[in-house]
Amino acid sequence: MTENSFRQRLLAEFLGTGFLVFLGVGSIPATLMLQESGKTSFTMADLGMIAFAFAMAVVAAVFAIGHVSGCHINPAVTLALASTGRMSRREVPGYILAQCAGAVVGAAAIVAVLGTRAVRLGLGVATYAAPTSSSQAFFAEAVGTFILVFVVFGVIDQRAPGGFAGLPIGFAVFAIAVAVGPVTGAALNPARTLGPLVTAALGGGTALWSQLPVYLAAQVVGGLLAGRTYVAVSRIRTATA
Repeated sequence: MTENSFRQRLLAEFLGTGFLVFLGVGSIPATLMLQESGKTSFTMADLGMIAFAFAMAVVAAVFAIGHVSGCHINPAVTLALASTGRMSRREVPGYILAQCAGAVVGAAAIVAVLGTRAVRLGLGVATYAAPTSSSQAFFAEAVGTFILVFVVFGVIDQRAPGGFAGLPIGFAVFAIAVAVGPVTGAALNPARTLGPLVTAALGGGTALWSQLPVYLAAQVVGGLLAGRTYVAVSRIRTATA
């Protein structure tokens, strides 16, 4: 069976993560710009539209590059797959670098399209503020990432129905974003967390670097735990005579 080269897969991960950040994260400053113009308050409907943008970006990416690179577009997914033997650990650094680079470029594309006003409005950087504590933020991101990665493992299982992986993953992203978004922004992805933060900092915006370890640790822990849990839940016993 033939497969794409490692370089092709890295390029696919770069592009897919860039699409996710540009479309998903970009919907946040775009929404805030409309609100600023209309002087309206942020509502659950706005959160729903942002969550929908993320979901549709994921669905599009899965169908576009899933057959090329697996469409991880998330270091938490990559680490979980490697930790359970579902991908070569030697490929992990390349995947993560490609994903993070794509996220930075995707965030830069937001600024190119929406202008520096997007940076002033936060550029969709995932943050949390009082009354949310760092422990609450950690738990929220860990739980959200756990659910997302668990769903990913479920849909790529050989026993799962084929051809529809993008839809349940997109649905999961939407639901998690609605539940966790008000607490942490529902980043659920180290690359998505890092890309807008780096771009905002380079553009003179606010960058709360002190919160980055909370997000990254929670997402990695949630992803690794989800992978191990799925393996334990789905393991098939060999029948004996």
